[in-house]
Amino acid sequence: MNFIIHTLIHILMISSLNSCSSQSKPDVLKLNNKVPDINRATTEAIQLDDTLLYIRKMKQLANGDRSGRWPPKTVYPAAGAVLPFKRVVAYYGNFYSTHMGILGEYPPEQMLEKLRSAVKAWELGDTLTPVVPAIHYIAVTAQKNPGTGNKYRLRMPFTQIDKALALAAKVNGIVFLDIQVGHSTLNEELPALKKYLQLPQVHLGIDPEFSMKNGRVPGTSIGTLDAADINYAMDYLAALVQEFNLPPKILVVHRFTGGMLTNYKQIKLLKQVQLVINMDGFGFPAKKKNTYSQVIYKEPLQFAGFKLFYKNDTKTVKQIMQPADILQLKPQPVYIQYQ
Repeated sequence: MNFIIHTLIHILMISSLNSCSSQSKPDVLKLNNKVPDINRATTEAIQLDDTLLYIRKMKQLANGDRSGRWPPKTVYPAAGAVLPFKRVVAYYGNFYSTHMGILGEYPPEQMLEKLRSAVKAWELGDTLTPVVPAIHYIAVTAQKNPGTGNKYRLRMPFTQIDKALALAAKVNGIVFLDIQVGHSTLNEELPALKKYLQLPQVHLGIDPEFSMKNGRVPGTSIGTLDAADINYAMDYLAALVQEFNLPPKILVVHRFTGGMLTNYKQIKLLKQVQLVINMDGFGFPAKKKNTYSQVIYKEPLQFAGFKLFYKNDTKTVKQIMQPADILQLKPQPVYIQYQ
């Protein structure tokens, strides 16, 4: 009986893809060589309808790419996953700083109104993909001074993280806590945020730019994280998902150079964690597209993100890139961040 059900699932998956493209069957293999085990569907895999939708959405995000890179071979997410069913539109920054992003640049209600407008623009730009607003808060900031323990990082007080959660709740959104480790490590910083990361609406961002394995002062050179660091973060989040019976966590990793993320092929994808590589470069549109091609398109992992800078992107052009421009990219980013 299990064999019959298993076969029916496989037929339905291929049939669904064939309705989209005559080249669909190979795409099933790129996504996953293994059909989900129906015996574990209630505890380990999403339902059949969601599985079919997942495949269609991944193909949609590939945006007609014929290189074989996208959609990448990956894992099916556990039940309750946000991606790729919805697009996340996030506002980024720190409440103490007017220079680190839009979160600290405007009064809270004005900032939230701008976020609502950005969400609306994406809803109109891609009517096939619902949008989830997000507050992406830098909870650990890299510092130019050694500080306590010579870690060159400063942990934000929990009152500020509580503020991020409260603001996200006002727009029915989610929260990302971003970590700039300086001379510290993810192994040291993640456990300090466990009380928040164990909440279902809280996700994680990590920034290789300020991970100074070379011993230099943050900001004087571009830092780096290795696949081993990413795997640690994913394992940590996956353990929380299992311990607290949570929907999958999203892990956003910022990147604008190849060297910021080393040994990417050794990153191990998990169904409990959804990995987004976020193109973090600024500049005029052609420059941003080239960076996206180099650090996202050519090195596929799971999901793509794209960052927009309200100030740094507009030094030579009148306005930042609009949803219609970004949706032309291969792959289409499913996480959008505004700084």
